[in-house]
Amino acid sequence: MAIFRLYTGTDGQSHIEEQTISAHPILGEERPTAHIQFRDIPAGAFMDWHPAPRRQYVIVLAGQLEIGFKDGTSRRMNPGDATLAEDTTGPGHTTRVVSTTPAVAAIVPLAN
Repeated sequence: MAIFRLYTGTDGQSHIEEQTISAHPILGEERPTAHIQFRDIPAGAFMDWHPAPRRQYVIVLAGQLEIGFKDGTSRRMNPGDATLAEDTTGPGHTTRVVSTTPAVAAIVPLAN
């Protein structure tokens, strides 16, 4: 299990960083959320370049997602991984289901 932050850098591009609770204590604090939504994403699905629609956590429950970046790198998200997607500006990132089974994700938008 890992925790990531997806953000727009000063170059206007999406970037990712791994975070730990010890280095980022706010992760252990309560945070207001708007709602929760579960998504079943078919195996092989691909979402072309898009910014996050709002600040939200994406928690992979099953399957594997791969997040792509403009510099050609990618990061694989496994079950149990949580990502705070806050790259709400710029061209964003791509998302692909790389598992042979559908990916199931919990989407939790932050209230503020």
